[in-house]
Amino acid sequence: MTEKVPALSPHLQPLLAAEYPRFTNAEMARRRKAMEFILAAAGAEHLVFCGYNRAGSAVQWLTQWPVTAEAIGVFSPGKPDALFVQYVNHAPLARRLADAAETVEWGGESSIHKAIEVLEQRGAHANRIAIIGPMHFEQHAALSEKFGKIISLNRAYAWLRRVKSSEELDWLRIGAWLSDCGMAGLRDAIRPGVNERELGDAIERAYVPNGGGTGIHYIGTTSMHDSQLAVPRQFPSARRLAKGDVVVAEITAHFFDHGGQVLRSFTLGEEPPQLYRTLHAAADAAFDAIAHVLKAGATPAQVIAASRVIEDAGFTVIDDLLHGYGGGYLPPILGSTSRPAGPIPEEPFEACQTIVIQPNVVTRDHKAGVQTGELVVITQDGIESLHAFPRGFFRVG
Repeated sequence: MTEKVPALSPHLQPLLAAEYPRFTNAEMARRRKAMEFILAAAGAEHLVFCGYNRAGSAVQWLTQWPVTAEAIGVFSPGKPDALFVQYVNHAPLARRLADAAETVEWGGESSIHKAIEVLEQRGAHANRIAIIGPMHFEQHAALSEKFGKIISLNRAYAWLRRVKSSEELDWLRIGAWLSDCGMAGLRDAIRPGVNERELGDAIERAYVPNGGGTGIHYIGTTSMHDSQLAVPRQFPSARRLAKGDVVVAEITAHFFDHGGQVLRSFTLGEEPPQLYRTLHAAADAAFDAIAHVLKAGATPAQVIAASRVIEDAGFTVIDDLLHGYGGGYLPPILGSTSRPAGPIPEEPFEACQTIVIQPNVVTRDHKAGVQTGELVVITQDGIESLHAFPRGFFRVG
């Protein structure tokens, strides 16, 4: 199997080809209105939003600036944003991308103090400041010393991001396509003597030239005849592949903070033995059963009930069975009957909600496992996959 990933849909190609892609003014206005709603519902007047080391999606969502080292912004209803970035050499591009903001500049010695100055200029009151993002404790202390109790809107923001607009779905489709390119790059690099680090190199080479950024590429390899691995490793090892190995992987490539997520399994030079055939058959059955019940109005409890085919086959899972995605690792986050992920949420799924179905079926001793799954969007009548890389358990070499 060496087929190329299908070409990106023609209507998405101009977005990918743009020097820097942009969301429309209407989309940005929609976001600001939604943010004003949750701000008012929490009794807050102003929002401080932040991100660090490429994490903290609210910064990009509100300003179109993907976080690099650090970014702290101030959102006030009826006013343009103020945005402060680290480092000084990041400010020129931030000004270009966050062009609707009133202020975009280097945060100097302390971005939080710059944000506090803006809040004071805007007449902010005590106990009326909210935050979104992974703010560290020194910054939170500085903010609370000046403005009293700070209101966290992280849960409300996650709720906002569950359902995607048509524009967001287009960006996620590009992220999914780039992730598929990475999976194809992995597949084509699998051969005896290659190590996991080299597989990671092949994955990135497949999407970086097309504008993709690395979210994750987790890779795991082990002998199918003496299996010692159930899930992909978060850091690649120097282990070299040999005939009879299985390769399991989870890949997310980003298109400006909008990533796909695709999970697959491959065998090297041999058909899978009975254990691995049974594992993957259970994973496929679980994916299909979950996909069958998912649609607008379906409940998380129905998903978990559908996944019982895993336990019925004598297996379990390690990773989450299903999770929301796109703007963060979002609710619902579901485990299986044998490996719960906490209380089962009651809120039903909604149309245009994006989730990852990923039944990583493993043996109960955690010595063998397979990967399958991908990012899908919920529709009124079912699901639509955002990925084109075929599902299956593929033999290569």
